[in-house]
Amino acid sequence: MPKYKYTVKAPDGRSIQGFMDARNEGDVIEELKKKSLMIISVERARKAPIKQTRKKVKSDELVVFTRQLSTMISAGLPLLQALVIQEEQTDNLSFKTVIKEVQTKVESGASLSEAMIEYPKVFTKLYVSMIRVGEASGMFAEILERVATYLEEANALRRKVKSAMIYPAVVSAMAVLITVVLLMKVVPVFEEVFESFGAKLPAPTQFLINVSHLLRDYFVYVFVGLIAAIFAVRAWAKTPIGRYQCDSFILRMPIFGTILKKVVISRFTKTLGVLIKSGVPLLNSLEVVESVAGNAVVETAIRNASVKISAGEGVAEPLGEAKIFPSMVVRMIGVGEKTGKLDLMLEKIAQFYDDEVNAAVNGLTSIIEPLLIAFLGIVVGGIVICMFMPIFKLSSIVNA
Repeated sequence: MPKYKYTVKAPDGRSIQGFMDARNEGDVIEELKKKSLMIISVERARKAPIKQTRKKVKSDELVVFTRQLSTMISAGLPLLQALVIQEEQTDNLSFKTVIKEVQTKVESGASLSEAMIEYPKVFTKLYVSMIRVGEASGMFAEILERVATYLEEANALRRKVKSAMIYPAVVSAMAVLITVVLLMKVVPVFEEVFESFGAKLPAPTQFLINVSHLLRDYFVYVFVGLIAAIFAVRAWAKTPIGRYQCDSFILRMPIFGTILKKVVISRFTKTLGVLIKSGVPLLNSLEVVESVAGNAVVETAIRNASVKISAGEGVAEPLGEAKIFPSMVVRMIGVGEKTGKLDLMLEKIAQFYDDEVNAAVNGLTSIIEPLLIAFLGIVVGGIVICMFMPIFKLSSIVNA
């Protein structure tokens, strides 16, 4: 829907400016009249200003905010009073400022979803869509509770996957650091000893010494080149083609790719199920799910499926053509679509894949430690063996 900028006067004489999504200017005027506001001007806005927070709002803080807001609304507190209480007890200064500004906009006649949509860094498209549904359906407290539960489950899954990824990343970084220290500090000491032999060194030892020379002589260039390569890859990954190829590669990675694919499917089914259960139209739900998918390959699949669904096709077949979703997922969605219980079927799929991710992460945790120990043993042990090979063959080297 297009966005309109309006200027009105409140009953107390204050001049208020705001933005509203509507089909046309007449709808905006009609909605403002319902709120007993004196209309000064209404015009179509090219783009609503997006507020940026100086400090990131953590997902856990948003969960607490949503859960407490739901509790207060259920208890019968007016929305404005609930927002005032939330502002007073929030420790994050940036979040406190956002809540204050949202409260001011609501007090001026805007709906909560209209106020929140200007802070996309805090309130995602999914969050705002759910709030809008709650306002329209009269199930505001229930929708807030549903959003809080969704965010809690998503955060728990994200933390579990992140913890599984951090351990191998840290150990691998330590392995690289140890290798660099050995090559730059330890190998040169052995090299001075080997030079006194005055004989040809074994090929592995000579290769390691050459690598040490290369690293010491061109360390600055290697370091700068590595940093430049990282920035170049990150810049390329931000382009549409680069992001798609990177996300496609991630999904094809052994072990980790399988886990991340299950996470993506869980997020897709869970988000779509929550939106449909809350009364969001299917095409709007797919648009929101696309924005929170977090993977360009899945986003493209959802976008292509949405085009076919809008043309009159079902849900399952277009998703199956994408070759991203397993046949079990597609068939269960098809069954849910035919029986009119698509939201329930999506919840079951999400629960299944949540369990799959938990099992995979637990299994990964149990096998990753011996694999990393073996990796460190091969790297460090290989360097040590190369350095001691001349000593093991000392007599033959000296007599050569």
